[in-house]
Amino acid sequence: MSQAYLGLVLLCLGYPDQALAWGTEAIAEARRMAHPPSLAVSLAFGAMQLSLLGDDAVFRESADELIAVAIEQDFPLWRAAGKIFHGWAKAQNGDAAEGISLLRSGLVAYRATGAKMWMPHYTALLVSACESARQIEEAVILFDDALQIVEGTGELWLAAELNRHKGQLLLQQGYAEAAEELYRKALGIAREQEAKLWELRAAMSLARLRRDQGRLGEARDFLAPVYGWFTEGFATPDLKEAKTLLDELAALPARNVPGLEATPITSPVCGETGAGSALPSQSE
Repeated sequence: MSQAYLGLVLLCLGYPDQALAWGTEAIAEARRMAHPPSLAVSLAFGAMQLSLLGDDAVFRESADELIAVAIEQDFPLWRAAGKIFHGWAKAQNGDAAEGISLLRSGLVAYRATGAKMWMPHYTALLVSACESARQIEEAVILFDDALQIVEGTGELWLAAELNRHKGQLLLQQGYAEAAEELYRKALGIAREQEAKLWELRAAMSLARLRRDQGRLGEARDFLAPVYGWFTEGFATPDLKEAKTLLDELAALPARNVPGLEATPITSPVCGETGAGSALPSQSE
């Protein structure tokens, strides 16, 4: 269980490769011990990590095994969690209606156990499914519910990402100022927690907002220093998206936006075009 927790912590701190390694080892150790409760916990944490990273294929395998173990051992808590993960996988594969139905029933079953822990994350998965179904107003309400849980329980590990994602939904509704306020709040929380994954996502959201406003230099200043901090995980969707956005900003005509340098940036790990570790911080 400690290995599984460590994997989630390392993911938030910005070490996705190490996070996945610890998560995988936790599952392997639980199998070696032949201890079903430890296996259920490790599988649930593994699925949680993968849902945050966007690895759909491996995620579905973890969710399916979690459900099988929970049914075999009659673990109502983990059976409900497995149902939630299964619903999110359905929604990710284009079956939003079935996914939302499974997510809702899974959340009801999870609450029925008396558990409150991890509810912000499980609610965020339902939000993503509602967003896919273009149910934006309901998604915003769900985010408010998740943030109330965070405030009431003190489960703060996902607070930055919840605020950022809610900002994205508000931006889709045309509320750019409210979105930026939430992006900045997310950035502040992430920096306070030293949660580099959430800081990267908040910086990307702010960078896209500034790009769309034509303020390209500011966009790059938000994102480049955060991306430059990373030393691993360059194959993950988050780092790939950040690199693509930085390349796009560098390729746009600098002459139209004073202060934007169209200079290629070198990745400190793989040597590809990306943000280098020698980039100055925003304060510099």
